[in-house]
Order: sequence, then C-alpha cells, then structure tokens
Amino acid sequence: MTGFLSRYSALFIGGLRNTLILSAIAGVLSILVGGGLCFLRMSRIAPLRWIANIWIEFVRGTPVLVQIMLVYYGLPMIGIEPPVPAFLGSAGNRVMYGIIALTINSGGYICEIIRSGIESVDPGQMEAARSIGFSPVRSMMMIVVPQAVKNILPNFGNEFANLIKASSQAMVIGVAELMFTFNTISSTGRVFTPLIVIAFLYFVMTFTVGRGVHAMEKHFKKADR
Repeated sequence: MTGFLSRYSALFIGGLRNTLILSAIAGVLSILVGGGLCFLRMSRIAPLRWIANIWIEFVRGTPVLVQIMLVYYGLPMIGIEPPVPAFLGSAGNRVMYGIIALTINSGGYICEIIRSGIESVDPGQMEAARSIGFSPVRSMMMIVVPQAVKNILPNFGNEFANLIKASSQAMVIGVAELMFTFNTISSTGRVFTPLIVIAFLYFVMTFTVGRGVHAMEKHFKKADR
C-alpha cells in the first residue's frame, strides 16, 4: 500500500483538490442561489413561485448525472461560455460546467431547507418585530433568519456532504476529480486499491463536515444559555 500511495499520490492529491474546489465553490453559490429561490418560492407573485417550483421539481426529478451533462452540452449550444478563473488551469472550463450543474442541483435543495427553517420560526416573532417599528425586510434579516439558521444548520451540513459526494459525477465530463483518478489507475490493472483510497478520502471530507456542523451546533446552544 505504501508503494502504491507514493506512486499515485500526485493523482490523488490533484483529484482531491478538484473535488474540494467543485464542492466549496458550488456550496457557496448554492446558498446564494437557494436563498434567491426561497425568496421566489415564498413570494406572493404567482409567476415567481412557478419559477422556483419548476426549478425544485426539476432538480428532484432528474439525476445529478443528467443535470451535469445537460449543462455541459446545453450551455455551449446556446452560446454561453462561463468565465474560467486562472487557478483552475487548462481544464477549468470543464470544472466550471461542473460547478454550475452542482449549484443548480444543490440550490434547489438549499431553497427548501431555508424555507422550512424560516417557516419553523414562530410567526409571532415577525409580528413582534413589526409592532416595534421594524420593516418586513429588517424583521426577516434581524429576527427570523438568525433563528432559522440554528434550525437548518444540520440540514445544511447534510446537503454539503451530499454535494461532496455528488461531485464525483463530474467525472463524466472529464473533470479530474477523485473518481476520475480511478479511471486512470484502473487502466493499469489495479481496481480495488484505488477505490479503497478514494472511499477513505470521501469519508474524511464528509466526516469533517459533520464534525464541524456539530461543533457549530454546540456553540449556538452555549450562546443561548
């Protein structure tokens, strides 16, 4: 095993780097997209609600793999080429398509997580804030959202862990993430060993996310005392 790791360490490190880039950027963007979708989802304007509902139902009703391929082949067909940051290297365009697809997917789930968190807050909190002169937006941002964050934090952690695992699907468009390294190494005849290493790396990432979320939950509970 030691010889195997030393021989293919560069491949695993590169794959891990791309997996983290995919997951981290898509994770941040999906929170922004999910927040925007939640605003549409809870809007009193019917067409805005329809947009959010269609997005969410599409995400729920189609596999991540299909969504990635739709973005990769569909965007160039309509003339959309996403900007590629220099740090992504020569294969950055593939990574960007993967990020866009994962953001579309995770944003739909984040929307529902945020919505459920907001709706879990006692409506009396909003009414109390309005009664002392807060505007609806200020009441939402200063009173409701902070309470909702505490309720949705575990679900946020679960969704980010799912996003890390879903990033493995980006191998289908040639993104050199962790699972893509398996294709390279398995061509040498080694199959089981690289899968063990890849599984371990995914476990470390998702376990770290879980422990981080748990630590944040404990911090919030202490702050409430």
